[in-house]
Amino acid sequence: MFEFLSVLWFFLIFVLIAGYFVLDGFDLGVGALSPFIAKNDEERAVLRRAIGPVWDGNEVWLLTAGGALFAAFPNAYATTFSGFYLAVMLVLFGLIVRAVSFEFRAGDPGWAKLWDGCFFVGSLLPALLLGVAVGNIFAGIPMDEAGNYAGVPLLGLITPFTLLTGLLGLAMFLAAGAAWAALKAPLPSELRERAVRLRLPLQVIALALFVVVSVFALALVGTEMDPALAPARWLCAALVVAALGASIVFGRSPSGDLRAFLAQSAAMIALVVLLACSMFPVLVNATPDSVGPAITLANAASSELSLFWMTVITAVGLPLVLAYHVIIYRTFRGRVKPEDLAHS
Repeated sequence: MFEFLSVLWFFLIFVLIAGYFVLDGFDLGVGALSPFIAKNDEERAVLRRAIGPVWDGNEVWLLTAGGALFAAFPNAYATTFSGFYLAVMLVLFGLIVRAVSFEFRAGDPGWAKLWDGCFFVGSLLPALLLGVAVGNIFAGIPMDEAGNYAGVPLLGLITPFTLLTGLLGLAMFLAAGAAWAALKAPLPSELRERAVRLRLPLQVIALALFVVVSVFALALVGTEMDPALAPARWLCAALVVAALGASIVFGRSPSGDLRAFLAQSAAMIALVVLLACSMFPVLVNATPDSVGPAITLANAASSELSLFWMTVITAVGLPLVLAYHVIIYRTFRGRVKPEDLAHS
């Protein structure tokens, strides 16, 4: 029972990460793209309205993933959150600045440029640093005997591979943001056209970075992977490529904006599943020069009783969260209309 629950929670945490990657990914992408696709106050208001009703609910997935990691695998939580302390603080700073910019932008027009800049920076920082963090837990970090991070704070986390994974995550967020902006912008509008023009090159860049990161990981990083999951990894890699390709094809016409966004989201989910299949059963890899071992299910899982009650609570709570998202997205479906901009 204990082994089953620990494996279950390994993959459930990646489900939560996938939920965040998709849902908060597109609104971080919209914020990071806002200076490049919105040319006046009305267009900036459209972008804020496009994500305004959903962005705070989307962030719940990140908080839930962190809480689940703390409860299910406390050793992994302690190592990552202490070792990545400065990076985590920068991510939180970005998310806070983005939230403040939302609240103050409409009510404080005299500082509009400042709040627009905060919206951009607060979206760009998490989008880049989250990918860098993922690259580190995959490639490995130096750890001491107690499993604590033993490298240089922040700068020790930046390597060619982790920078590439950060850029891959950023490119996927930006492509999702362009797809969402194209889906929500009025039709016809110059805002939608700019989003469409950026969506294709961003998806091509994301696809190229995915290939480069994959080759780098296999040829140079050399992380050990479970051979039994090799078919699943190849399938997920194929799905990333196929979904990005489908999104490009669907996005050729305005009627395909929704399908283009859904295909982009499918590519992001497949990418997270690929990461999970590549790491299992390891939660945080250790570099070859580490004194301490990698953090795995065997040495990091919480007690069986804790995992059991977490599973019970999740069985009750997760359907409620999904129902909330369905209601919100159905309520605010469709393109942004002029009357929606009164308070944006």
